[in-house]
Amino acid sequence: MLRASLTHPTKIEPAASVAMISMLLIAGGGLALAASDKYSAKVPGGLSFSEFRGYEDWQTVAVSQTESAMAVILANPAMIEAYRSGIPENGKPFPEGSKIAKVHWTPTQSKESPSPATVPGELQNVDFIVKDSKRFADSGGWGYAAFIYDPKSDSFSPATTADSPPQENDAKCGYACHTIVQAKDYIFTAYPKR
Repeated sequence: MLRASLTHPTKIEPAASVAMISMLLIAGGGLALAASDKYSAKVPGGLSFSEFRGYEDWQTVAVSQTESAMAVILANPAMIEAYRSGIPENGKPFPEGSKIAKVHWTPTQSKESPSPATVPGELQNVDFIVKDSKRFADSGGWGYAAFIYDPKSDSFSPATTADSPPQENDAKCGYACHTIVQAKDYIFTAYPKR
């Protein structure tokens, strides 16, 4: 019987083939989306990743590098416009709805560059800040969140007290760290000349 099925294959109608392939692609795509839906991550009692949907397309404000991480700091259009108007150097606060995303990678040496160059390696985390004075009145009007990336599951989860720097559920560490730049509306990153 096995030999007969190999020598005389069952004819499958083209419509059935398309339907079967479509079901497999949808099922596979659904699994991939479920494993990496970063927009479902949320800091308990705080910011959610989904509040920053589209951050990947925001304009670069600046870059930074430490021994253990390199980062790009991105800002939404409202914040970019504020920077261009002279904020925070002019002493004015950023407008409500201003947002920053800071993406951190492990620094690595480029294998392709003809001269030594440090480039982003493995993704470490993504941090977010939003100006919402009503919602975050007790932290200078800014809300903070840090989401740690797990390459094994291709997913993000809120940073915790076990992370460095430690993060409480309400991400108060962000506020504590940013108080040293209170005079600049709690924002470290300047908008450099370009």
